[in-house]
Amino acid sequence: MNGTFTYSNPTRLHFGPDSLDSLASELQNFGPSVLLTYGKQSIKKSGLYDKIIAILQAAGKSVTEDPGVMPNPTVEKLAEGVERARSCKADLILAVGGGSVCDYAKAVAVATHCPEDAWEKYYVRMEPLANPVIPVGCVLTMAGTGSEMNGGSVITNHAAKRKIGRVFDDRVYPRFSILNPELTLTLPRYQMVAGCFDIMSHILEQYLSGTDDNTSDYIAEGLMRSLITASRAAAIDPQNYEARSNIMWTATWALNTLIAKGKTTDWMVHMMGQSVGAYTDATHGMTLAAVTLPYFRHILPYGLPKFKRYAVNVWGVSPAGKSDEETALAGLDAMKAWMQEIGLVLSLRELGATEEMLDGIAEGTFLLRGGYKPDLTKAEVRSILVQSM
Repeated sequence: MNGTFTYSNPTRLHFGPDSLDSLASELQNFGPSVLLTYGKQSIKKSGLYDKIIAILQAAGKSVTEDPGVMPNPTVEKLAEGVERARSCKADLILAVGGGSVCDYAKAVAVATHCPEDAWEKYYVRMEPLANPVIPVGCVLTMAGTGSEMNGGSVITNHAAKRKIGRVFDDRVYPRFSILNPELTLTLPRYQMVAGCFDIMSHILEQYLSGTDDNTSDYIAEGLMRSLITASRAAAIDPQNYEARSNIMWTATWALNTLIAKGKTTDWMVHMMGQSVGAYTDATHGMTLAAVTLPYFRHILPYGLPKFKRYAVNVWGVSPAGKSDEETALAGLDAMKAWMQEIGLVLSLRELGATEEMLDGIAEGTFLLRGGYKPDLTKAEVRSILVQSM
C-alpha cells in the first residue's frame, strides 16, 4: 500500500430500526434554533415529519422549516435556505431526506456565514473554507449518496448549465446521522435502483485507480459483492429489510473516504454524469449508469490488470482459456447484465439527452487526472457521450 494519508471522520452514526430514538440526545449538543430542511411531502405522508417535530418540541427547540429541496438542489434554493438560516440564527441544520437534502443542508451550512457569493467562491473557484459553518445533522430516508458521512455537497446552476460537487473538510461533515433502513422501504423502485448504482459507482471510482497491492481494494471488492447480492434481493422484494439495511450500510462506507485512502481515485464517471444532470435534471444514479460502460470500455486497455481483477473477484468470471482482455470484457458484460436485471437506464437518450446537448455536456465536464487515462481530453469525453446515447 503506497502513499501517506490521514484518516478522520467525525460523524457519529445511529443505525437500525430504533435509531431515531437517538435524536433527542443529539439535540442536547446544540443551541435552541433548528432549521429543519426536507423535500416535498413524502416525510409527511410517512409520518416521519410528525415524529421529528415532536422530538424537536420536546427538546425545547425553536423550529424554522425549509421544505421543498429538489433532487438536484439549485443555487436559487440555496439562496432561499441561506436567508432562512440567517433569519432564525440557526444553531443546527437538521436534514431529513435523501442525499440531495443532506448535500443541500451542507451547502446552506457553509454559505450562511459566507461574506460573498458562496456558489462562486466554493463551487466555481473551489476556494478553501474560510468562514464559520453551521452544524448539520441528518435523518436519512434514501440510501445511495453517502452524504450522511462525508463533506460532499453537489449544487446545480441551471442558468450556467453546471452541476458541481464540492468536497469540504471535517467541519462540514454531519455531526450525527440517523440511519433507519425502514425509512427507505417506501422509496419508489426507480429511485432505489438508481441509489444502488450510485453506490456501485462511488466504489468503482476509487477502486479503478492505482497499481499497488492496496487494502482499500480488498474492502471495495467486499462492498461491491455485498451490494450486488442485496440489490438483487431488493429488486425482487423491495420490502426485504435485510437487503435494504445492507444497501444502506454499504452506501455509507462506499463514500465516507475510507476506501479512498492510498488511492489516486478516478471520478470521471461522476464528472460526466453531473454534466448530463445539469442539462437534463435526470436522476443522478441513472446518469452515472448511462455513461459508465462506454467510459470503462474506453479506459480498459490502460488499466487492464485491475479490470481483470474486477471481473474475477467481483463478478466471478473464470479466466481459464481467456486472454486478460477477454476476462476483463466478460466482467463488464456481467456488470451490464446486473444493471439490466435490476432495471437501470443504459442510455442517455432515455434520460432526455439529445445530440444537440453533447457539445455542452462535454464542455461542462471537469477533467480529472487520477484514473487510468489521466490525459483524457474533451474530445474523448464527447466520443464516450456519443456511445452513451
